[in-house]
Amino acid sequence: MTLVAFDFDGTLSDSEMTVLLGERIDELNPDSEQPVAEEMDAITARAMNDEIGYAESLRERAGLLSGLSLSDAKAAFDRVALRPGSADLIAALNAAGVTTAILTGGFQRGVEAALEHEGVTVDHVIANRLPAADGELTGEVGGPLVEGTKDTALENLAETEGVGMEETVAVGDGANDLPMLEVAGLAVGFEPKPAVEPACDVVVSSMAELREVLAEEDVLVAVE
Repeated sequence: MTLVAFDFDGTLSDSEMTVLLGERIDELNPDSEQPVAEEMDAITARAMNDEIGYAESLRERAGLLSGLSLSDAKAAFDRVALRPGSADLIAALNAAGVTTAILTGGFQRGVEAALEHEGVTVDHVIANRLPAADGELTGEVGGPLVEGTKDTALENLAETEGVGMEETVAVGDGANDLPMLEVAGLAVGFEPKPAVEPACDVVVSSMAELREVLAEEDVLVAVE
């Protein structure tokens, strides 16, 4: 058996969930001097380049979302989309009997919306959540990958599935993916940030390239 674990934002998707949520706030407040989406993007870039801690960056971004209604949050999550080729690759892995997982510091609702839209599923989703009260986001964030790291998450999944770590594949792009890339049997960087690339066994820039790599590694029998 093999376990393939994907990062989501920047890997399976070229969306960035917190930015989409920020854009929704900006749409509701068009006269704001400082667009929230720009603040989100700047914080995200610093975190992905390992300039600030991921937990700190996530809390900063979540704080900017305080007061956003659940209906507006849903509208933002409905814009989350899979990168071209992602759905086909996931479907091929599922058909091949490979265990598939998404490990993301992003939010479960956005992951679910994107998968639902494409009609595909994965075996495991480990993601964070945005608490709400009185129909609005509180500005807080919770979940297993706020303080928790993706190496532990991957190791726990491998143990649950009865897969040796040498049989795991991790695919990611940012600094918070480094822990799982460093412990996986095969570390694949998807257009990785400069601080991440040294930890990668191979680098790809499209889902088609990733599919070829997985075929070469006998994770998929062949590229269709």
